[in-house]
Amino acid sequence: MKFGVVVFPGSNCDEDMVYVLKNIMKQETIKLWHKDTDLQGCTHIILPGGFSYGDYLRSGAIARFSPIMESVIKHANNGGFLFGVCNGFQILCESGLLPGALLHNNTRKFICKNVYIKSQTPNSLITSQVPENKALKIPIAHGEGKYFADTETMKKLNENKQILFRYCDENGNITDEANPNGALENVAGVCNEKRNVFGMMPHPERAADGLLGNEDGKFLFESIINLVVA
Repeated sequence: MKFGVVVFPGSNCDEDMVYVLKNIMKQETIKLWHKDTDLQGCTHIILPGGFSYGDYLRSGAIARFSPIMESVIKHANNGGFLFGVCNGFQILCESGLLPGALLHNNTRKFICKNVYIKSQTPNSLITSQVPENKALKIPIAHGEGKYFADTETMKKLNENKQILFRYCDENGNITDEANPNGALENVAGVCNEKRNVFGMMPHPERAADGLLGNEDGKFLFESIINLVVA
C-alpha cells in the first residue's frame, strides 16, 4: 500500500494529508506534482483540498486538465482507489469521475467551521469503520460546496447507496438547519458506482490528530487501511 497526494498550484491541504497518512497512520506516502504523469507505484491516490489554479472559472475546472490527471483517471477507471477532499472532490466532479457538481454556497460566502456529518452506509472503503449513527465533527472550508445533481442522478445515488455522508446536527439529526451550504439532500460526500472513487467536502485530515482535540476524521483513514489489510 502506497499513498500518493497530488499537489496542484494552489493546493494548501497537501501537507495536512501527508502528515496524517505518514505520521498518524504510519503509511508510505509521497507527493505527486501535477505536471508529472507517473504515479510512482502508488496504489492509493488522494486529491487534497485547496484552491487549485486560484479556483478560476470554476473550482477544479482547470486542475482537471493537469497532466497528472490523465494517469489519475486511468488509475480510477482500472479500479484503483481515488479520494478527493474539498477541492479534490470538486476536481473529481469536473473530471466526470463522480456524479454531480459543487456550486456556490447558498450564502455566497466562504464558510470555515466545524460541522457534523453522519455516514449513510458502511459499505465503502472510507466508511466501514465509522460507528453507526455517530455524528462526526469535521471541519469545512469552502466557498463552493453545495452539492447538486439532477433528479435522476439523485435517485440513482440513493438507490445504490452512493451517498456516503450527509450533514447533520450534533445528535445525528439530518435537518435543513444542519446544512451549512445548501447541498441537495444534505449531501456531504459520495462515491462512484464501482465504489473505488470517493469525494467529500469536509476535511477529515484536519480532525485526525489528538493534539487538535478531535480525532473523528481518523475513522475514515482507519476504514481505508483496515479494509486493505484485511
